[in-house]
Amino acid sequence: EGEQSDLGYVQEKGVLVVGITNFAPMDYQNEAGEWIGFDADMARLFAESLGVDIEFIEINWDYKVEELNSKSIDAVWNGMTLLEDVKNAMGTSVPYCLNAQVLVVPADKAAEYESATSLEGLYVAVESGSAGEDAAAEMGGTTVPVQNQASTLMEVVAGTSDAAVIDLLMAGAMIGEGTSYENLAIALNLNEARGLESEEYGVGFRKGSDLVDAFNAFWAEKVEDGTVLEVATTYGLQESVILE
Repeated sequence: EGEQSDLGYVQEKGVLVVGITNFAPMDYQNEAGEWIGFDADMARLFAESLGVDIEFIEINWDYKVEELNSKSIDAVWNGMTLLEDVKNAMGTSVPYCLNAQVLVVPADKAAEYESATSLEGLYVAVESGSAGEDAAAEMGGTTVPVQNQASTLMEVVAGTSDAAVIDLLMAGAMIGEGTSYENLAIALNLNEARGLESEEYGVGFRKGSDLVDAFNAFWAEKVEDGTVLEVATTYGLQESVILE
């Protein structure tokens, strides 16, 4: 018998411990205090496919690699961008979701901005300190920093800002038909407009873990049978999830 595989270790202890932070629509708590969200729901299904229970633990994001290596957790599953340093420090899954910074405007004005290369002369509401703030400033917009992404949308509805820049992930869930912001629309992907790639999200496991292959196989199966799109649609992520 060689050293036990990581999958074997998780199956023997009977529980997959997933490290998360409070990050809607990926991982967040409902009124009953249960973790829900696109990542949480898919993580439950993954644990089920391994025949184990699941436990969610809130982690300090700066220490995610240490938490994995010390076996306090078995996976980091929390809208994690697959940056180079992350890929070097962990075993990472196939990308399962895309995020980008997008320009949101009143729906009747969306067509005007579809091929914009500059936001000059526009008041653009942004979450203070966010990637969206950087994107808007880089494209020449006059930024109006507010507390969070939801507040940027209120600015546009109130007419105090011309546009907002938020995450594609949030936009899918918060604007358009059936939301509180039916009259807003995505006009432009600012990553594309700036010649940048989209951010890709993946799940992190221990370096060299065979849970990576187990996840990738599970994911392919759930894309195929429609589960991924169904769960994504529940959380407004149908625009962001990778289905190929």
